[in-house]
Amino acid sequence: MKDCGVLLHISSLPSPYGIGDLGETAYAFADFLAGAGQSYWQVLPVGPTSYGDSPYQSPSAFAGNPYFIDLAALKKEGLLTETEEREARMPSGDVDYGRIFTHRVPLLRKAYERFTEKNNPDYVEFCRKNAYWLDSYALFQTIKEKFSLCPHWEWESAYRNPHTDEVVAFARTHTADMDFVRFLQYTFDKQWRKWKQYVNSLGIKIIGDAPIYAAYDSADFWECPQCFAVDDQGKVTDVAGVPPDYFSADGQLWGNPLYDWDYLRAHDYDFWVNRVRRSFELFDLLRIDHFRGFCAYYSIAAGSTTAREGEWKEGPGKDLFDAIESALGKTDIIAEDLGVDSPELRELLRDCGYPGMKVVQFGFDGSAAANAHAVRNFTENCIGYTGTHDNDTFLGWYTSLPANMRKRVRSRLKSTGREIPLAAIRALYASRVRTAIVPMQDWLRQGSEARMNVPGTPSGNWRYRLIRIPDSRLQGEMLTMANEYGRERTDE
Repeated sequence: MKDCGVLLHISSLPSPYGIGDLGETAYAFADFLAGAGQSYWQVLPVGPTSYGDSPYQSPSAFAGNPYFIDLAALKKEGLLTETEEREARMPSGDVDYGRIFTHRVPLLRKAYERFTEKNNPDYVEFCRKNAYWLDSYALFQTIKEKFSLCPHWEWESAYRNPHTDEVVAFARTHTADMDFVRFLQYTFDKQWRKWKQYVNSLGIKIIGDAPIYAAYDSADFWECPQCFAVDDQGKVTDVAGVPPDYFSADGQLWGNPLYDWDYLRAHDYDFWVNRVRRSFELFDLLRIDHFRGFCAYYSIAAGSTTAREGEWKEGPGKDLFDAIESALGKTDIIAEDLGVDSPELRELLRDCGYPGMKVVQFGFDGSAAANAHAVRNFTENCIGYTGTHDNDTFLGWYTSLPANMRKRVRSRLKSTGREIPLAAIRALYASRVRTAIVPMQDWLRQGSEARMNVPGTPSGNWRYRLIRIPDSRLQGEMLTMANEYGRERTDE
């Protein structure tokens, strides 16, 4: 059975508060998707963002982004005044992270100060159930405030280890600040679960996204540096990235600490089991980014300025996923298997049975017969995309091509060049892939101005937002296309 969905991050929703959230428009967009015959809503990682605003560099692999908390709901609960809620409103347009950072946290603190339900059974249970990550995250964030948000390796030495007497004493004297962090996570979780229940009630499943690596400046690393590639002093020795590729001539230097897979294996991969468990509390399916890194990962010496120099090292392979399945049972995982291919990667995918990814934009280099991303070569057990969050929009990509490549694209898509994004969507929908996912920007025929991320650039990304929920004309077009290619949602 074939189906289809849309890629749009929560931050990209229209909202009165400067960034997409779990408020009214999150429900309205779910209604739009239901009416358009869609079966999936795919989002990016939903963790808190930090310097650079990337959802792939979060201070926690488990927490939710408090920017997604619906302020209108807090007003209804009496936690914000009408004046406070009104003053939080911002103009429509791209996300202004700097402005939100300055104003949102003080506002949420006011809501916390009015929160009188600390004995509420739901709140108490949330804190108890999630203590395995929430306690260390709350402590990490509170200490980070003490040191003016500097990364943990710049804190006073006594605070760089979570188990020192100074840190234990700090935790005892800062319980209110730590409870503020817990309140934010409880509120995010409560609103998310309510929204997810509504989305699922429409017959739509949510596809989440898990970055393969934890951030260096994160509670995850601070609490357990031995999970990562560090020396005897706890300093990072090797960092993550990928060699030169389609996206970057210098490769991509992500800078995340690499895992110590021997240590994780000896501890039954608990860190990863817990990550996946938490993810499936929030999502119905989970895309794991850079799946290639489980087969073999690219290791770059800490301190390098580019990713040109590095070496491939063996990853945990199927052993990790056997441990996850043993602990959690069968899970609906999508393997982001883009980038450098290898027989070992193909073997790991076959052994796990996970669907990989195919991207229409990648299908025009070389001969169609030899390119795995040419739509004619798409296979059933994969998820097909016109582009990902790291690609330009299809229209922006097409218009940037030299004339000879634009001619090749038109020829292979059987298009005159008009409505080229629609031609790409048609080709994807007509292919053999089980699930077709289209970024909302491609349905809207938007150009490079609507691009979500340019890999390797440190700023100016993750800002794209819809101005409004699309109209019924586009909804009808999407439904017609889903019906035409047998991908419409069925409410069985």
